[in-house]
Amino acid sequence: MTSVTCRHNFETAHRLPHLGGKCQSLHGHSWWAEVTILAPGLSEDYTVAEFGLFKAAMRGWIDAHLDHGAMLGHRDPLVSALRSAHSKVFVFGEDWPGAAWPTVEAVAHLIATQAATWIHGIPGLAAGAHISRVRISETHVNAAEWAAQDEPTGLPPQAQDELRHLLQEGAPPA
Repeated sequence: MTSVTCRHNFETAHRLPHLGGKCQSLHGHSWWAEVTILAPGLSEDYTVAEFGLFKAAMRGWIDAHLDHGAMLGHRDPLVSALRSAHSKVFVFGEDWPGAAWPTVEAVAHLIATQAATWIHGIPGLAAGAHISRVRISETHVNAAEWAAQDEPTGLPPQAQDELRHLLQEGAPPA
């Protein structure tokens, strides 16, 4: 087995009012995403995945959807206020159904789901290559990690179905 890992950072605010404490206030982090692709062997080009294409897909999605915005839960009253102010808002439970609130653990699951779509656009991907690990750091001391299983687990059923389909077919279900 051989793996490659790409990293990208993004600046994003979030809040977790359902947890109480200081994280119920809107606050920002300098987040880091690390996505690992694992394959049982190498491609004909002796790679797992072409870094440039994967990095472009990863960075493009993160920059378009998360960077310099806010991640909020679908029940958060700040969603409408920020949208009416024309701020970038990624709403958990709407923009992604896999979780209702943007905890660091939920962000790791979100990026794992998205990463499954990114690798399917890479020509010459090594046979059997798949997303094996996603690590999200919200600070230098707080991080969460998603790790692949034989079957996608730990996600709500709809997100499991979406991820399973992406891993097998390379396109979201209709």
